[in-house]
Amino acid sequence: MLIRIKGARILDPGNIDEKKDIFIKDHLIHDIVDPEYKNMEADVIIIDATGKILVPGLIDIHVHLREPGQEYKETIDTGLTAAARGGFTAVCCMPNTNPVNDNSQVTKYIIQRGKEAGFSRVYPAGAITQGLKGEVLSEIHDMKQAGIVAVTDDGKPVENSNLMRRALEYCKGLNIPVLVHAEDTSLADGGSMNEGPYATFRGIKGIPNAAETVMVVRDIALSELTKAPVHFCHISTKESVEAIRQAKKRGVKITCETAPHYFTLTDEDVKDYDTNFKMNPPLRSEEDRQAVIEGLSDGTIDMIASDHAPHSIIEKDVEFDRAAFGIIGLETSLSLSLKLVHDGKLTMENLVQKMSKQPATLLGINNDIRKGNIADLTIIDPDDEYVIDPSTFRSKSCNSPFSGMKVRGNAVLTMVNGRVVYQRGIQ
Repeated sequence: MLIRIKGARILDPGNIDEKKDIFIKDHLIHDIVDPEYKNMEADVIIIDATGKILVPGLIDIHVHLREPGQEYKETIDTGLTAAARGGFTAVCCMPNTNPVNDNSQVTKYIIQRGKEAGFSRVYPAGAITQGLKGEVLSEIHDMKQAGIVAVTDDGKPVENSNLMRRALEYCKGLNIPVLVHAEDTSLADGGSMNEGPYATFRGIKGIPNAAETVMVVRDIALSELTKAPVHFCHISTKESVEAIRQAKKRGVKITCETAPHYFTLTDEDVKDYDTNFKMNPPLRSEEDRQAVIEGLSDGTIDMIASDHAPHSIIEKDVEFDRAAFGIIGLETSLSLSLKLVHDGKLTMENLVQKMSKQPATLLGINNDIRKGNIADLTIIDPDDEYVIDPSTFRSKSCNSPFSGMKVRGNAVLTMVNGRVVYQRGIQ
């Protein structure tokens, strides 16, 4: 069966940016042709993407799928369905499952369940340390053989600096990226939102910017010491952005991501003790939000990831200081990020770099739109306006702070391995 996608602007930064038609056959990009090209085969499915933008499949490098162990919050099946609806052809899932993904058996289970789901691809990250305890390195080589693409203790920092050094040295030899959750837990000290006037007014214990930045600076130093690359997760503070900016100027091998909530919301938005606004790192100040946007604009921040963290009402419908950290984001990430394009903070090319190409580079994936490559593709309607309604999400949880927000732009088709796994408003 041959599929022809017609009328789209094909945008693959550094490769192609023009209006072309694309043929898909046997899971692959069969050909890229001028719109006037006359196809001679009779059995062709036509997808009209006029006015839309076709890009290499979006990749979310930071999601929590909760399986195994917390399937009441999310499963690999529901998480990957949500990813497809959000325009993501692949996700990198964090290891804080139960049991923890710190061995090859759990890694193989996640990969197998992802294949069975049949939606977006899943690339597991393994734990840096056994049980995420920060004491002993995990079986990283065995997990790599089983299929992990990165390691992280996300949700928990590796607070022992010497152990973190050894992890970087070991993973450098294995050519596997280390993703860092930068948090000094002694400074965070049980806080629940950003330290500042809004936390004081609400009587909520705060988390200072330094709790993040201290560990960012430490791991920059360890990257310089070991010459090993480091990737910083969910950067939220102006100080962290500046530290990373200066380190990059010195040639340190670091990359970083932020999440849509850090350039969309601030601690002022935490009203009525709504626990859907509780995440870690917390929503910061307006000054921090503007610094994150500037970091995205000037290239200091390389990627945008959702940090999709589903929770049930059991964890969220409680007092603010007792509620779990985290919000869902797979189905809102693209729409919220497109606002940066509409506001002139990023070009569409910049956005594709941050949500597709640079995540692919980090994880060692070739997602170029080229003849003969696997057809993992996303079609975006940049002008599709809608109101976010978590009750319509494919995710099993609905802990989103964006309910009722009007946004512009969305994924209208997601194709994985040459097969349409999500389609809406496009024929």
